[in-house]
Parts: sequence; C-alpha cells; structure tokens
Amino acid sequence: MSNFKVAVAQVSSIKGDIDENIKTHLVAIEKASQLGVSYIVFPELSLTGYEPELAVKLAFSTDDIRLKPLIDSAIENNIKIGVGAPLKSDGLPKIGLIIISQLGIVDAYEKMHLHSGEEAYFEHGTNYNCVTIGSSKIANAICADTNNTNHARACSELGASVYIAGVLITEGGYDSDTAVMAGYANKFNMLVAMANHSQPTGNWTPIGKSAIWSNTGLLACAPENKNALVVAEKDDDYWSGRVIEI
Repeated sequence: MSNFKVAVAQVSSIKGDIDENIKTHLVAIEKASQLGVSYIVFPELSLTGYEPELAVKLAFSTDDIRLKPLIDSAIENNIKIGVGAPLKSDGLPKIGLIIISQLGIVDAYEKMHLHSGEEAYFEHGTNYNCVTIGSSKIANAICADTNNTNHARACSELGASVYIAGVLITEGGYDSDTAVMAGYANKFNMLVAMANHSQPTGNWTPIGKSAIWSNTGLLACAPENKNALVVAEKDDDYWSGRVIEI
C-alpha cells in the first residue's frame, strides 16, 4: 500500500477523568485524520491514566456507553483508533487496548505480559491481536509485552509488518526499552512504534519521547513533555517519519 500512514499519540492523562481524557484523544484523532493516518494508538491506560487502584471502578466493556464519542470520531474521521483502558473481566480487570474501526466496530487487546506489581490489580490476557488495513497487518502490544521477545516474534510469525504499543516508560527505563524495540524492527523487519505519556500519571513520571523505528533505525521521536503525534508513512517499500505537536 502506497502512502500508508500509522501514528502514535503522545498525550497526557488526568487521573480518573475519562471525560477530559476523551477530549484530549479527540483532538489527536482529528489531527491524525487530517494527516491521512489510517491507525492511531494511544499510551497505556490513556483513558483513565495509569491508576491501578482505580481500575476496578473505571473498567470498560467493549459496549461501554462512555466510548460513544470515540466511536463517533472514528466514523466521522474515517480512522481506526486504539485507546488504553482497563477492561472488565470475570476476575480482576485486564490492561486493555480498545480498538475502534472506521465503521464503529469495537474490539480489544488484553496485555499479555504484566510488569511486576501489576498482578495485584490486573489479570493478564492470553490472545494476540492484529488489525489489517489494506495489505498491512498491524500487531498490537502494551508496555511490558515489548520486553518479551517471544511476543514480538509471535506477532512477526502471524504476518505482522507493523508492531505498535501503548506504553508508560520513565527516564530510567527508556534507553534499555527502546533499544529492545529498535532491535525488533531490525530483527523481524517490522515497523515498530510506541506511544508514551507526556506528563506524570499515577506514581510515575514518563519521559515522553514516543518513537518509531524501521529496519534502518529511528525514523522519528517526539519531545519529552509535549503532546504530539509521531507519524510513519510508507511510500512503496520505504518508511519515513515525522513529529507533529498537538
């Protein structure tokens, strides 16, 4: 697919304020649509903030009425979106990526690999998730999934040419985590993209610097503390990247 574009959104989240956080998402979605982006992914737990202790209270289902503004935006802007939120389950909630298609169809991916300590608040998912746009298969991941080589390898074996993750990464983990992601781009010949938070959330101070890599290396990286889109564009067989502040 020529001129195929995907993006990650680097945004901030207000603790537990879903209405305000959705407004932030809508601004990013509209901007991405104006740029011709086909699929945009937001940081881990972007709709609620990274607030594990609030997860049970705020957890979403895929038919949740609170998703209506996002569904309407996906349809109006003709764009597929992936937003971070806790997901209801039979036991503890899952850390989820809620995926809304251009037709308003809602799906979800559940984080398969939890960070130490998250098991007190969340259960892990068990199934991989890929979305297909044109001839491109895009594999979804969430934060600690990207630290597990088997996750990226399995997504590659499923035929994914893009590996995209919503994350929460601080300054202390940034160099090592992004080195791993850059390595996946090279090893598995995939575009790799990650969406990080731009401001503190929960008890963490993310560093921002959302980024995209191809098998040739880093294509684009956002500033540390700004809301921004990092966009990758494929023209024939070549990827390029750029950053647009929002």
